[in-house]
Amino acid sequence: MKRILVIGGSRYFGKHLVGDLLEAGHRVFVLNRGSTAPPPGALHLVADRDDARGLAAALGPHTFDAVVDQVCYTPRQAAVARRVFAGRTSRYVMTSTMEVYDPAPPTAEARAYADGKRRAEAVLARPAPDGTAAPFAFAAVRTAHVLGGGREEFTGRLAHYVERIGAGEPVAVHGTPYATSFVHHREIARFLHWAAEQEFTGTVDAASHGSLDVLALCDAVAARVGRTPRLRVVAPGEPASPFSYDRAYALDNSRAAALGFAFEQVADWLPQAVAEAQAAMPRSSSTPSA
Repeated sequence: MKRILVIGGSRYFGKHLVGDLLEAGHRVFVLNRGSTAPPPGALHLVADRDDARGLAAALGPHTFDAVVDQVCYTPRQAAVARRVFAGRTSRYVMTSTMEVYDPAPPTAEARAYADGKRRAEAVLARPAPDGTAAPFAFAAVRTAHVLGGGREEFTGRLAHYVERIGAGEPVAVHGTPYATSFVHHREIARFLHWAAEQEFTGTVDAASHGSLDVLALCDAVAARVGRTPRLRVVAPGEPASPFSYDRAYALDNSRAAALGFAFEQVADWLPQAVAEAQAAMPRSSSTPSA
């Protein structure tokens, strides 16, 4: 049994991560600002992670075998975590994103998000000023696009396709779309659980096997909703639907696979994810499956 702290973990795959850790018999702590209670069996710690003094007080005498940080977005948050958790944990896993490589589309908001995540990774990984090692072993999990869970999938990106294709409305796509990477919401929870128990450090990409372009995604949705997708090719520079990219935008999961994690195939879980998104649609927007 390990003592594992999850920072965040109050929604979507973070909730599944906490549940998986508890089911595995670990002593689980969940830290957030108090708006959401953790599942039964987890110890709730309440603090604002931006407040170093308040965070240290909330942690009290607790130490951990691993920390899984679900909500680190800025180098300042990373600096606070590095300072407060030094001497409190031997391992720190940050949930990062594929956006750090080069966000697509490169909007100002996306670039700011990616830059914040990238710099946060660097803060947590860097050696001490005297050249000694960082205060804990650090790993950054760069996740693919997370899908599945119906209403739990709060971004609404898969729902965009289910709604538009089901209603016979056109989907905006690039003329020559490139493939991108996906991961199931339950799978990324399993991956983070696994990462917390491992010893590797550095960055690792987490993505199901089998990248898809937007046309294949439309076909998968169409097979479920029973409508032929209508496509509208966008002009160069014009915004397209989510997951339509005009350049290569897929992850390489080979390091994680070599380390021992067994990824699923997108083709195996995507039909059910589409079904869940369809079931979550208002009845007026949902079309019976074929």
